[in-house]
Amino acid sequence: MSSEDQEGDDEMLDESPQPMEVAPAEVTKVENQDPESMKFTMKFKNLSNPKEGHYSDVFTVGDCKWRVVIFPRGNNVDYLSMYFSVADPDDLPSGWTRCAQFSLSVVNQINKEETVRKDTQRHKFTKQHSDWGHKMFMPLGELNDPAKGYLVDDTCIIEAEAKIMPDDWTYDSRKETGYVGLKNQGATCYMNSLLQTLYHIPYFRKAVYHMPTTENDLASGSSIPLALQTLFYKLQYKKDSVGTKELTKSFGWNTHQSFMQHDVQELNRVLCEKLENKMKGTAVEGTIQHLFEGHHMNYIECINVDYKSTRKESFYDIQLDVKGCQDVYASFDKYVQVERLEGDNKYHADQHHGLQDAKKGVLFTDFPPVLQLQLKRYEYDVMRDTMVKINDRYEFPLQLDLDREDRKYLSPDSDISVRNLYTLQAVLVHSGGGHGGHYYAFIRPTVSEQCFKFNDEMVTKEDIKRVLEEQYGGEARYSNAYMLVYIRESNRDEIICNVEEKDIAEQLRIRLKKEQEEKELKKKEKAEAYLYTTIKVARDEDLFQQIGRDVYFDLVDYSKVRSFRVQKQMQFNQFKEEVFKEFGVPVQFQRFWLWDKKRHHIYGRYRPLTLQEESQSIWQVREVSNKVSVYGGWCLQDLKLFLEVEIGPESHPIPPPCYTPKQDILLFFKLYDAEKEEIRYAGRLIVDRNGTPFEILKKLNEMVGFSPDEELELYEESKFEPEQIDKNLTFAASRLMDGDIICFQKSASADRITQYRCPDVPSFLEDVSYRQVVHF
Repeated sequence: MSSEDQEGDDEMLDESPQPMEVAPAEVTKVENQDPESMKFTMKFKNLSNPKEGHYSDVFTVGDCKWRVVIFPRGNNVDYLSMYFSVADPDDLPSGWTRCAQFSLSVVNQINKEETVRKDTQRHKFTKQHSDWGHKMFMPLGELNDPAKGYLVDDTCIIEAEAKIMPDDWTYDSRKETGYVGLKNQGATCYMNSLLQTLYHIPYFRKAVYHMPTTENDLASGSSIPLALQTLFYKLQYKKDSVGTKELTKSFGWNTHQSFMQHDVQELNRVLCEKLENKMKGTAVEGTIQHLFEGHHMNYIECINVDYKSTRKESFYDIQLDVKGCQDVYASFDKYVQVERLEGDNKYHADQHHGLQDAKKGVLFTDFPPVLQLQLKRYEYDVMRDTMVKINDRYEFPLQLDLDREDRKYLSPDSDISVRNLYTLQAVLVHSGGGHGGHYYAFIRPTVSEQCFKFNDEMVTKEDIKRVLEEQYGGEARYSNAYMLVYIRESNRDEIICNVEEKDIAEQLRIRLKKEQEEKELKKKEKAEAYLYTTIKVARDEDLFQQIGRDVYFDLVDYSKVRSFRVQKQMQFNQFKEEVFKEFGVPVQFQRFWLWDKKRHHIYGRYRPLTLQEESQSIWQVREVSNKVSVYGGWCLQDLKLFLEVEIGPESHPIPPPCYTPKQDILLFFKLYDAEKEEIRYAGRLIVDRNGTPFEILKKLNEMVGFSPDEELELYEESKFEPEQIDKNLTFAASRLMDGDIICFQKSASADRITQYRCPDVPSFLEDVSYRQVVHF
């Protein structure tokens, strides 16, 4: 559901709890527009009953039985809660689903114009999730106020209108209609309907394609022409719905602005104005004016003297009154209605004629090929200090004749050679009240009776005659037209032209094709992602490079080591061949250790892979890794391994040293230099768990180039509090395990303790833990 369905409220749409058993509300069928779309009225009585929930009688829409559930005391909120629900979900077969679009209304029994209606766009109902609706439909204070008119004689009247929709998971708009929709960013349905309307003016689309753009436009991301070209290209060739974020980004909109309703007329004017400026000096200069610009003449003519004042103005759209007008012709009559200037309102002609009786009005000098009519469905209510929507019935013809003899809309000096006969091209619709709702468009790409409903991502076929009748508005109808687009018949062949791939500039075509191919590839990779997994392999080289630079605690940042993307079903021994190709380490000299989150919140190696495990698939090895991690309370997303490699004479790999589980321990060592305040990776050793650190001191000195007899202090690294190791206790007695890290340094004398800022490992690691990096 798009957020505009709840705009203006802090309501929450959710599933309802089970209502208590009370007498169901009787349902009356209001009208039968088509077999899949129905409207019902129901009266909920005795709402003062202490029972929490009330439900209606069962009614049928499509092939399914439904009911409405209300909570007149709110579903744990101080609002009326109301839901649309499947009637008997327990009786449905497993896997049952239906997509429905519905609206719910609380009828104002005093003034129907105050009826509160809320629409919900397409929702998928299932056997398990059988209801959906508004937890906060309207405040209880407003519902229960007798003066408001929503609750009369302890009874409220609810209207429900529902239509069964295609399943959005299986429905293919391109396949069913030849067109695709636009994704809703949150509250951009009004923009989507306008963009689809402009796209289906082929002359306009072709001109947009021919606007010059550069690589700098692509890099900046702020070029409206390039964003619109990209959008139109995708609408023309993409297989599924198209996003609009690039376009709104080019407008300079942030995420918050995408969730705000903007005025459609204003958006249309601003967009066309920006395109008009960008077209100047190009091959398509003047396109906007040619398509949309017409002119009218404001005049004041004196009655008793020969004096007339005129002023010619251009327009891109015409705003027509709805209130008090039966149809479009009545609105045009009102638009050109003559006003008398007399009495205290006389017109001051000039210094010779003075105040004169006069008539004032407007006449059109010419209409544009594409006529955009903005219907004034909203007006300001002074008494309520708010904008209200006018839902009056207002008719508009399929063919609009502005040259009818009984209608005088044109000035005498207009060009009579142009026949102003127009055919309806698009109807932009608003469904909802004055403070929110949903927008969509009905468009006729050709002159046939077939038209299409562009409702965000969904495009469906519609019958034009039914569309006209449904969008006229009228009593209890909250879905109605607010903008009409007509195309002049004499210009139809020019405007509804073919737009082929050759009409798109070659540079643009190549770039957009490449972008589309890359996205299709990514989409394919994403769809096939379940077949692959990632293995990240760390080596001694990574430890030497990172420790003391990128890493102080732990050993390695796995986001910066070599990654392999492999099929899960690949045998691990095959993967070792890939490692040989990458690192040059022969298979027989490779030993891999599983990487795990261990105590003290640091990484460590759990154990080496066995020969049996290496004969299994990557997926089976990954499962072993996950079991290890889950046991430790942490789940791995990727398979992380440490590659143990021993280097012999002349830098050639040699077989790794013998390792006996339960007897040996693999330990990693870091050297701390107090004078330089530096820590670095020193190497690793496999030691006998029953041996002591004292026995390996000479080896450690040799690893870092110290004198064999240098006195060393050893600390077991933990995240914040390193623990000094007793060199005479066994490794097992010190509870050291595979993968533990030992930091060592030269023994600190008394004078060195005072000489250095961080004289030992604990003080250095404490200092590191409090550091904050500031980038300038």
